[in-house]
Amino acid sequence: ARDRIVRLDEKDNFWQMGDTGPCGPCSEIHYDLGPEASELGHANCAFPCDCGRYVEIWNLVFMQFDRAKDGHLSPLPKPSIDTGMGLERIASVLQGKISNYETDLLRPIIDRACEIFNVEYGASAASDTSLRIIADHVRAATFLISDGVIPSNEGRGYVLRKIMRRGIRQGTLLGYKEPFLYQLSGYVTEMMKEAYPDLVNTREYVARVIKTEEERFAAMVTVGLQRLEEVISQTAKSGKNVIPGVEIFKLYDTFGFPLDFTKEIADEKSMQLDMDGFEAELEKQRERARQSWKGDEAAVSPLYQKFVEQGGTPFLGYQAVRSTGSVIGILINGALARSVEGHGTTAEVILNETPFYAESGGQVGDTGTLTSPNGVAHVENTYAPVRGIVVHKIRMEFGKLAVDDQVEAHVDEERRRRIAANHTGTHILHAVLRETLGTHVKQAGSLVAPDRLRFDYTHFAPLTDREIEEIEQKINQIVFRNLAVDTKVMEINQAVAAGALAFFGEKYQQQVRVVSIPEVSMELCGGTHTKMTGDVGLFKIVGESSIASGIRRIEALTGFGTYLRLEEDEDLIQELSQTLRAPRTELSRAVGRLIDQQRQLENELEILKRKAANSQVGGLAEAPNKVKGIAVISRKVEGVDASMLRELAENTGAKIGSGVVVLGLASNGKASLVAVVSEDLQKRLHAGKIIKRVAELVGGSGGGRPDFAQAGGKDAEKLEGALQAVYNIVAEFLT
Repeated sequence: ARDRIVRLDEKDNFWQMGDTGPCGPCSEIHYDLGPEASELGHANCAFPCDCGRYVEIWNLVFMQFDRAKDGHLSPLPKPSIDTGMGLERIASVLQGKISNYETDLLRPIIDRACEIFNVEYGASAASDTSLRIIADHVRAATFLISDGVIPSNEGRGYVLRKIMRRGIRQGTLLGYKEPFLYQLSGYVTEMMKEAYPDLVNTREYVARVIKTEEERFAAMVTVGLQRLEEVISQTAKSGKNVIPGVEIFKLYDTFGFPLDFTKEIADEKSMQLDMDGFEAELEKQRERARQSWKGDEAAVSPLYQKFVEQGGTPFLGYQAVRSTGSVIGILINGALARSVEGHGTTAEVILNETPFYAESGGQVGDTGTLTSPNGVAHVENTYAPVRGIVVHKIRMEFGKLAVDDQVEAHVDEERRRRIAANHTGTHILHAVLRETLGTHVKQAGSLVAPDRLRFDYTHFAPLTDREIEEIEQKINQIVFRNLAVDTKVMEINQAVAAGALAFFGEKYQQQVRVVSIPEVSMELCGGTHTKMTGDVGLFKIVGESSIASGIRRIEALTGFGTYLRLEEDEDLIQELSQTLRAPRTELSRAVGRLIDQQRQLENELEILKRKAANSQVGGLAEAPNKVKGIAVISRKVEGVDASMLRELAENTGAKIGSGVVVLGLASNGKASLVAVVSEDLQKRLHAGKIIKRVAELVGGSGGGRPDFAQAGGKDAEKLEGALQAVYNIVAEFLT
């Protein structure tokens, strides 16, 4: 009906991406949810009204103009229609719900959260808000982590961490102190598993990552609270009552301390917050995040873009390691040059085509030589500052290279072979990890170099020795089967549908290169590889470690690299065999005997030291000083370890029966102190308070119980004076 078509102005019925670029008029489709949806209680309002009754569910943008900087609109050569529908909004309409949160996409998660928190949805506006945030955020976190994003302090990992911590905070507002998001993540998987079966494979991994983050956040809030107390104390001591914005932001960003926590505690302490300063710091963080999302290309010289527009640098290296081309560009110190000459001079050289692989996807760039009729240059590295061109970082050996020169480009073939072996080895490793540990394993980073490979992957636990052995055996079985390594170019949708692994966060073109090993591995990859798995050679894992929460790292060698490592190991075994005078088969027993002998000698030495220390008891206990009728011994001792100081003090105290014993030891420029107070004096004297005063005199701190205390100090030169002061300190406490 015509009365349901409403013409609005350019503000509402014209869409554009930015100040310039493609744009056009749009037709927004709204749905009338009825008077009960009005947040302002409107019963008879007409569209357009911002009361919440009318919700946009669909938009059609007729892309037909290109807006210039001056605002002029030019017709696009190829007009199009950009259409988008809100899934959750259309679901709410179809299901007859006023809110997205009432649909079967979110309400079941809310109901499950109510069971955990023992609250009722609809009981209060505040708790309903918390439950909605939790449901939305745990769903987002579950999908992000399943796709390979890990909580961190930068990029998408930072966004995930903020989402999770906001959800955790809402649980705190509902009075819940234990981890809970990880439980809800499992429920999200159950809800979504038919549409997203990958969630089932990563369920346990996702729950572990979320629970770890929840526990870390709880610990950080405790630390943040301590930090806030320190900031408040320092602010008060300076005579001010406004907490600086930079400190508020540090609590919020570094410690994850909720802003409303800070406000609440500041109010209790009659402190104000510098919110302007906080907002300024927050905006800086947002700008850093924006720059992170933009990537590195924004900082790249526009000179490179010029060569992209001229056709770029086609890569010939899949078929050849040697080719002839022409120099189309030379840059020296970031400026265009016509030529480069002179031994040792460095420059960046761009060719019209090249066999050199540019560093990307974890694989290092090729090295080699460029030879022209007038000179020879060593290629030290190859990289792609922008997509489409290859830059050769060269150092002149002799002669001269100039623009338009014809050059022979020759890649270091042996180095390329080793890189290819490590790259194919990386693909096999990835496949075997997924087979052995589970399909939650996803690549989180890699380095493919000629002498080693490094593979970062998502997993929640260190590999056991048995798992490492199993993984190595499976990889080497694949290597020894000498399977073909196939490569083909496909449409990205076709490749993913065929089972090729694509990595979250990577930018792929419509046409992608697929590297596959039949029945083993299939990945989108632009790197160089061996023809057969047998070319990888013997595969050896040499390191396994954690680099972040939920991220493990494997370091490994292949082929000639493994041979060199085995040679090193053999030399070490021979050296040990000669040193221990034992054949290699007996080395383990020989080392075991040495360890047993060492332990025995250490035990005997410990006994002798204790005897020597305790032999000093008699001398220390002789003629103690009297302070207001109480025996006080305060001495510096020699020839004992700090670990024996307590035993020596306690034995000395037992010898005198009733009194105070303070002993000090100087070692490596630092002071160690202990204090003992007999039981009959503990209502009048406290060992912890005594030692605290003494420790301050040697630049340290300490404390303890009424009967025993210990401390350390960084200024051993003041130890004698500190021990002499003990008598006055005891006298003060007795006053």
